[in-house]
Amino acid sequence: MMNFTNSLIQWYLREKRDLPWRKTSNPYPIWLSEIMLQQTRVAQGLPYFLRFTEAFPTVFDLAAADEEQVLKLWQGLGYYSRARNLHATAKVIAFDLNGKFPGTYKGLLQLKGVGEYTAAAIASIAYGEAVPVVDGNVYRVLSRYFDVETDISSAAAKKEFFELAASLLPKGKASEFNQAMMEFGALQCVPKNPDCGNCIFNGSCLALKNKKVDTLPVKRKKTKVVHRYFNYLIIKDRAGNSVIQKRTAKGIWHNLYEFPLLETLQEVDFEEAVRLIALHSFGFTPKNIRPLHHNEIIHKLSHQHLHIRFWQVEADAIVQEALGVEELKKYPFPIVIHNFMEEHWADV
Repeated sequence: MMNFTNSLIQWYLREKRDLPWRKTSNPYPIWLSEIMLQQTRVAQGLPYFLRFTEAFPTVFDLAAADEEQVLKLWQGLGYYSRARNLHATAKVIAFDLNGKFPGTYKGLLQLKGVGEYTAAAIASIAYGEAVPVVDGNVYRVLSRYFDVETDISSAAAKKEFFELAASLLPKGKASEFNQAMMEFGALQCVPKNPDCGNCIFNGSCLALKNKKVDTLPVKRKKTKVVHRYFNYLIIKDRAGNSVIQKRTAKGIWHNLYEFPLLETLQEVDFEEAVRLIALHSFGFTPKNIRPLHHNEIIHKLSHQHLHIRFWQVEADAIVQEALGVEELKKYPFPIVIHNFMEEHWADV
């Protein structure tokens, strides 16, 4: 056991990436990075981290920001509930806790948006608390090295892997060990086609010995994907302005902005789409309705595939609350709408 731990930490000290949140024990940037890197690769998350720490150098700055500013900076990172929870938690820390993060794993678990993994990461890295992290990387490394066939989607898996990781934690080195586990899973023991020939554990890894690298970790539960059909209506009034609305309902993209939406139960052809759009209550009679692209845009989320079309709806009138394009771009949009605006606005 200790051979594994010592070898892993030595590998980490030699191979670790130079990342800004690794140069501090301040819980604020550590927390920020951990929230951002949930469901996100480091290469994608790093520019967001740098923009956030520039805009909000302290937890007080983040707490004082408008939610729309936070969401705009987060735009494109996905899983927007993370950003809303981040903002809410910053307010609690700044205003209720005088800017001080809870100093223990159990205390950190009380914060909104902080689960067991994130609490363990912050507690061990910022405070040196001896609590193991267990995420996808850790499941993969431990299941392969020790040939553990427990289904990682099962209820029993978390406890089993937590206890296994805890048994490997070296005294006084929780920060290095936890970061080493995560880094090893991210760089070396990757999900597909890991370079086992150049791995420090190729003489002791049981999955390699038993030819099971490709089958571990075991994950049997499949996520059911729901298909939804979105038709976004880009209204162009006589002044060339357009209308947007805020998504206030709970669910995807909560509190982000979008164009008026017509959602259908299934894909509809051109004639049916035009008929349904014409029935929409605009407060004016559409002068012309046309599609803005030939093929539907498929936007894949973790549990949903969105089939999206954008339609131009012309109005021979001035529409109240319609905004010009430069004003529109200041609002936080889902990235699929933002990208469409950037690429196609000249066609509208």
